[in-house]
Amino acid sequence: MPEVSKSIVTLRLFGDDLDPEEVSSLLGGRPTYSVPKNGLSNYPRGRVRIARTGIWRIQTDYACPADLDGQIKEILDQLTDDLSVWDSISNRHHLDMFCGLWLSELNEMLGISPRSLKALGLRNIPLLLDIYAESEEENPDEP
Repeated sequence: MPEVSKSIVTLRLFGDDLDPEEVSSLLGGRPTYSVPKNGLSNYPRGRVRIARTGIWRIQTDYACPADLDGQIKEILDQLTDDLSVWDSISNRHHLDMFCGLWLSELNEMLGISPRSLKALGLRNIPLLLDIYAESEEENPDEP
């Protein structure tokens, strides 16, 4: 069975009282993107909106083929191992590890190691998988 074709991973934190500088200080790392509640948030095509909630996130580059273990490790290696900090953050803000997965064929396979699952579990980080499949319109020559 083929592996999942492509993945991207983002550690996301949201909260009305989320202070991006405080989160960066507590976690010991810099976000790829952050904005406080009511701050100006940039959107595609040059649109700017006022953020409805605070956002702090770190995103990896795409991996082809998918490499969730490597991408999760890449993110967590940038941040503190102090579980009391993670506990405090998870009690104050919404927190998740968002994973985008792209399939190029039907029935591709992906595994996640116990090490990655344990690292997420110890930090109270839920794992979210958003899976995209090629549609027939994208591949009209397929039977």
